Order: sequence, then C-alpha cells, then structure tokens
Amino acid sequence: MQVGLVGWRGMVGSVLMQRMIAEKDFKNVASVFFSTSQSGQAVTLRDGREVVLKDANDLSQLLKMDAIVSCQGGDYTQKIHGPLRDAGWQGYWIDAASTLRMASNALVVLDPINIDDIHAALDDGKKDFIGGNCTTSLMMLAMHGLFRDELVEWVSAMTYQAASGAGAQNVRELIEQMGSIYEASKDDLASPKGGILDIDALVLDRMRAKEFPTEYFGTPLAGSLIPWIDADLGNGQSREEWKAQAETNKILGRQGDPIPVEGICVRIGAMRCHSQALTFKLSNSVPVLEVEKILGDANEWVSVIPNDKPSTISMLSPTSVTSTLNIPVGRVRKLNLPGNIYSAFTVGDQLLWGAAEPLRRMLQILVRR
Repeated sequence: MQVGLVGWRGMVGSVLMQRMIAEKDFKNVASVFFSTSQSGQAVTLRDGREVVLKDANDLSQLLKMDAIVSCQGGDYTQKIHGPLRDAGWQGYWIDAASTLRMASNALVVLDPINIDDIHAALDDGKKDFIGGNCTTSLMMLAMHGLFRDELVEWVSAMTYQAASGAGAQNVRELIEQMGSIYEASKDDLASPKGGILDIDALVLDRMRAKEFPTEYFGTPLAGSLIPWIDADLGNGQSREEWKAQAETNKILGRQGDPIPVEGICVRIGAMRCHSQALTFKLSNSVPVLEVEKILGDANEWVSVIPNDKPSTISMLSPTSVTSTLNIPVGRVRKLNLPGNIYSAFTVGDQLLWGAAEPLRRMLQILVRR
C-alpha cells in the first residue's frame, strides 16, 4: 500500500510518526513523505531513514497514493481534497482536521467505539475517514461503557484544555510567558524578605505589560486561563463546544435521536492532556460501584481511580498521563441533585487518543483488510 503522509512534522504529525515508529507500522506500508514548503529536499526521519520530500500540492503525485494521512490542517484539506477527488482519485483519505467530519460521506473514526461502523463503511465503499475532536474522543472513550449500555441521557463536559491543543507555537508562547513571569519576580522570590503581595504585584504588572508575549493566544495564559476556544458561533457557544454534541452523536450513529452534550471549553496552562469535569444523567439509578465497573470494563485504556484525595492527586492529572494512552476516570459519585445525576473527572493525552492514535489505527485497519 502506497501511503502519503502530509503534515507529519507538526505537533499531531510528530506524535503520529512517533507512534508509527514505536509500533513498527512503516514495515507494512510503502510510505511517501510530502511537504507544502520543502519539496525536493532530503530529510532524515526519526527512525534514521533518509527520504526526499514530495510536493504536497502536486495532485499528480498525490494521485499515486492508495491512502493519504493528513495532519496538515483544515486549510490544506479544503484546498486539496475536493480537486483530488474530482481528478478521479479513489484512495483513502485519513485526516486529523475537522473540515470533513460532518460530511455525509465521511466517517468520524474512534475504533474502540465504532469499529463495526468503520468496517460497514469500508464495505459500502466509503473512502474518507476523519479523526474526531480531541475532547470529544477522550470523553467518549472515558464514558464508553455507559454509552455502550445506552444509559446516558445527557452530558455536561466542562473541559480544561492544554496549550498544545492550539499548536506548537502556542506551546512555545506558554513557556515564554512562564519565563517572563519568573524573570519579573525572580529577585523578590530569591530574597527571604520578598513579600508575597509585592511578588504578586510584579507578576500582574508583567502579565499586563505590552511586551508580554501574547501573539498566538491573544492574552495571558500562564498564571491565568482562557474560557473560550475556537470560533464564535454567534449564539454564545464556541465551535469547540458545538463539536461535542455533533461529533458524539455522529460517532454513535444517533444524529436522528441525539444525546444532549453541553459544556464550556477552557484553555489552561497545561502543556499536554485535556482534562474534563463530567456531569451526566443516567436513565436509571445505578450504584456507584456498578458505574465504576461499567466504565473500567469498557476498553483496555480506561482505568477507574478511587475517589479519594491521594489517588486523585497522584493519578488524575496531566503530569501523570502525558505521553501515555491511559485514560483515567475518577471522582465518580452520585450527586446530591434530583434525578440520576453523577459526576466524574477524566484526563487524556489529546495528542494521542485525541488526535494521532485514531488515524494510526485507521491506517492499520486498512492494511489488515
């Protein structure tokens, strides 16, 4: 199988490459690496191979591929996908961008949950397979068992999303902001006489200064947060918040009878991993121990964390989860509210299960067929 890779040096693409090398996926495909800006150049890959980059805008080269895996972003998808199909290309398009997610002939892929739908789509001749929104995919994997058993009436997902969800330049800017804050306060921090209110004032002055680095976030994130992610839909909801209900129900095949999914998406100063505080209503009263068993047995990546302080702070944080496929779920309890309403808290590496891993696994499904 001839597989073209585009956008493989960005954040999601780099993680995809890392995973494919670790799992020895490249042994099963003939990989061709494309670039939008450096075609013709020779580069050395992470596994030591030297390759010459093809032009990612050259349809004649792309037409030779049996499958294309794109982590290049929505603008690239909009520019290339349609003309490629119009030129008669019948290959498989596997994409991390959101551009095609809601298209009627595209399937949002999250194989631990919708593997049967993936095989049915392949049998029906579908060719476009798109990775889902990061928080949506992580939430669905965490709550897989409850969705599978059709127990969920509605979900409120309040998200705490890492800087890396916005891209590599945003991660750099977060670190620059951290460094700028430290630089402004380091003398007072080093002095035993440095008053905490004086330090606080120095930090605030620096964060509000014109020279504070905010080119990519548009506002301070280090020492703060941003309670808005993605475009404004004009109804008080962000596009990131809209995706949760739209994509959850498309993955579940419930567009005609959707489960309400709501929430507020917040950017926080974590480097990697999106965290989510979940409030959800079940169709009947289920003992908490049974809820935990349903969650923990649904797939091999979810682990239930005991709802106590030591377990929670040691195992339910971005620091403990980053760079792993683990999806811990904790703080599970039935709330003191009318009805069968429960809470949970979950963390997952959005660059892995939230982005790269579903694409990698979709390619392997094609290879195995």
